[in-house]
Amino acid sequence: MKYYDVIIIGAGAAGLMCAAHSTQRGRTVLLIDKADKIGKKILISGGGRCNFTNLHIDPGAYISNNPHFCKSALSRYTQWDFIAFLEKAGLHWTEKTLGQLFCNEKSKAILVMLLENCQIADIQCNTQIENITHQTQYTLTTSQGDFQSDSLVIATGGASIPKMGATDFGLQIAKQFGHNSINFKPALVPLIFNQTDIEYYFKGLSGISVDAVVACNNQSFREGILITHRGISGPAILQISSYWQKGDKITINLLPDLDASDWLLAMQNTHLKILLKTALSTYFSKRLATRLADTLTDKNLANTPLNQIKKTDLSDLGKQLNHWTLAPSGTEGMRTAEVCVGGVDTRELSSKTMESNKQQGLYFIGETVDVTGWLGGYNFQWAWSSGWVAGQYV
Repeated sequence: MKYYDVIIIGAGAAGLMCAAHSTQRGRTVLLIDKADKIGKKILISGGGRCNFTNLHIDPGAYISNNPHFCKSALSRYTQWDFIAFLEKAGLHWTEKTLGQLFCNEKSKAILVMLLENCQIADIQCNTQIENITHQTQYTLTTSQGDFQSDSLVIATGGASIPKMGATDFGLQIAKQFGHNSINFKPALVPLIFNQTDIEYYFKGLSGISVDAVVACNNQSFREGILITHRGISGPAILQISSYWQKGDKITINLLPDLDASDWLLAMQNTHLKILLKTALSTYFSKRLATRLADTLTDKNLANTPLNQIKKTDLSDLGKQLNHWTLAPSGTEGMRTAEVCVGGVDTRELSSKTMESNKQQGLYFIGETVDVTGWLGGYNFQWAWSSGWVAGQYV
């Protein structure tokens, strides 16, 4: 049986970060992963360009049942620290919308950088964990043999994208050692609708996108929304999905830069004979303009000249355009969710070290923990920060 100071289960972003910084402290480290290759989620992130952090990292951009927990790690290892880490490795980055940073050399370069900093760690792929016990040390029975360590770090992530091998294994380990968890729920995921709503609002419009403000449960995001064959997606929808609960309605402001009622009434005064769908085509594609004119008025007014439409009907349509209320039937689920909300209850962890308050030497980091960030590099930063913090103490 081989002994290590630290065993890390999960060789994703958080696990690699923890391994890199614990080896720098002279710790002997074994990094275990059941996948055949390391860092698969890193490689596919950001369309292969790795949206590795965000310039605007803030605790308010994270969802948790214990919202203060993430503050310590995020303040001690910031986005600027990871940027410096990346630049020291000779990599470059580009800022896109809303502070999102992407690696010019693409995702593979980020993974190579992390692996180079883990060179003195042992990395074991294709390894199944069969049993974990603890007496004076942690003993792991695996498909590749038995190992022991003083510290055990769980960095197994969430349950999103199961085709890549994601499970709730981290929560199972937490339960074994007496921890409470919040069950994983899909987040950053498209919303779907019942067939009646799809037929009425969305049929034939798949692929059309609009800049909009989407709101739910006192949270709102302004970015693009994208109509799909099952409902709606796009950045604003993915963001709000993390706050949406089954049975909730969402509101969409399709014209966030103007009062749509005032605009339509002004158009009626100056463009008397143009059709309603033509007026709406000022801001929307022809297909979407026609559908909105028919469905949001519920009177099929798309082909009606403005001067033949009641002012009250135009005003009501404007209100709908600024406050379109829809009731999703669900989400596309773990299959397409980028991350999960939920995880190990942070009230049972130290925010300073990520160590369990119940089990000495047991640490939880990354998405396994009940901390979930917004779209746009926030979840990577949590992985870097929480992995770095644990790496200072294991």
